[in-house]
Amino acid sequence: MSRIKLDPEANVVREQFAVVYAPRRHRDRFPDNCVQAVESRAAAIAQADVGAKRYPAIVLGPSRSSEGYMLYYLVQWLDEGE
Repeated sequence: MSRIKLDPEANVVREQFAVVYAPRRHRDRFPDNCVQAVESRAAAIAQADVGAKRYPAIVLGPSRSSEGYMLYYLVQWLDEGE
């Protein structure tokens, strides 16, 4: 991801599995209140609910934006391209 730089010495911003609330899936970053981190790929897929617009994903974050919001960046949707 070119938007944020990872510090290999810190464990603050990291890739993780999540369920993401996304009314439209064209975005690549989400506020922290739209992201629920989960323990595994299987948990993300199991907790997803397409009807409620909650999709399984791998995200990178949290990261503070220049406006002071905590954001997660989309790495990959888990239900696409498999």
